[in-house]
Amino acid sequence: MNDTPGWASPGSAPSDGPEPGASGPAEPADRPAGADRPATPADRPDAEPTSPGTKWSKEQPPAGRWSAPTAPGDQGQAPPPPPPGPGWGTPPPGPPGGGHGGYGGYGAPGGHGGWRGGWGGPPPAAKPGVIPLRPLGVGEILDGAVSTMRTYWRTVLGISLTVAVLTEIVVVLLRGLVLDDTSTDVLNDPDATLSELGDALADTTINSGVVFLISLIGTVLATALLTTVTSRAVLGKPVTTDQAWRDSRPQVLKLFGLILLLLLIVAGLLTAGMAPGLIVTATAGGGAGVALAALGFLAGCVVAVWLMVRFSLASPALMLEKQGIKKALGRSVKLVRGSWWRVFGIQLLATVIANVVASIIVIPFTFLAAALGGDGVGGFLEGTGDLGWTFLVVSGIGSVIGSMITFPITAGVTVLLYIDQRIRREALDLELARAAGTRGPGASGAVPGS
Repeated sequence: MNDTPGWASPGSAPSDGPEPGASGPAEPADRPAGADRPATPADRPDAEPTSPGTKWSKEQPPAGRWSAPTAPGDQGQAPPPPPPGPGWGTPPPGPPGGGHGGYGGYGAPGGHGGWRGGWGGPPPAAKPGVIPLRPLGVGEILDGAVSTMRTYWRTVLGISLTVAVLTEIVVVLLRGLVLDDTSTDVLNDPDATLSELGDALADTTINSGVVFLISLIGTVLATALLTTVTSRAVLGKPVTTDQAWRDSRPQVLKLFGLILLLLLIVAGLLTAGMAPGLIVTATAGGGAGVALAALGFLAGCVVAVWLMVRFSLASPALMLEKQGIKKALGRSVKLVRGSWWRVFGIQLLATVIANVVASIIVIPFTFLAAALGGDGVGGFLEGTGDLGWTFLVVSGIGSVIGSMITFPITAGVTVLLYIDQRIRREALDLELARAAGTRGPGASGAVPGS
């Protein structure tokens, strides 16, 4: 069986025996080109063996340049080049219809796009769910978050609606029954004394802190549940609200502690930045202390933003890897390292989009609530309107609808960005493909609802 040209590796070492086509020992180079080759024992089986070289002609071609004898009329003409054979160059012929038979399986009609189609690039990545299992672009991350909300809308909107309604009910009841809104009137009164302003400012801070804490609890619950839903959506596997709660419940308290820790870090940085200016203002007074405090506040904001981006992937790391708070922060730092600007830009873009869409809904409800209130829109804009039950209920409805949009987008983008960073750094796409049950590159699973 002859070897197919192209399969032998170039530059391979010669074997111990004579190479094919070699003429043996070097002979004189003055032999005429058309001389016949003398007979050898191999040509005459009935001849008696003789010692090597006794019957060789004295005129032999140079070593390594031997060619087959030609007819007398063909002397002085170069032989035609051999036809191209199958190998690294042109593809070998295959059976009619292509397929896997013979040499023409890949790239033949009905084949897999290999030899005959040329090197057309890698096959498309598997996409069992809402994203392809490969490094993602910005548009694919945003589209994946929206696709999760659209494909699994019952679960996603059900979670967002439930959390938003419960949160807003508590906020409305606290603002209508417990929290005091008279501090706003004192702050807007130019004749108020310094003591009254201080008390009003303290009451406003407490009221805002309570409302923020209730909203934070709702945000933590929504983020925990939607993280599980988005991670399943990547694999093309639906999940119910009960299943999402069972999966995320052991980590909810840790997630709440993580977010509180991040808030304390931000508050500490801002306080530390403003402290020198506040001390100067309290001791010496004047505009220098205020300017120094403002400068320290800006510096604290810059450091806080830098740290929050580095820690921004701690939430999905804590939920999906079942990590503790400290290890989740370390995982986030490792995943963001070298990609700070990319992570910052994607999250900023997602936040802006979510808030713009939510504002389109919330602002009309706010003006409607002010119009239905006692003092009308003018009193609301001037800050003198009475925040009655009508205003609280109508504006609360707008807040619920806005939260139904912001929760899935922000949580989905964070989870997909976490998965994208792990694909880029840890080849998570291979594990996801195995978990999804895909057959390899180019396999695609059906996404429910697509």
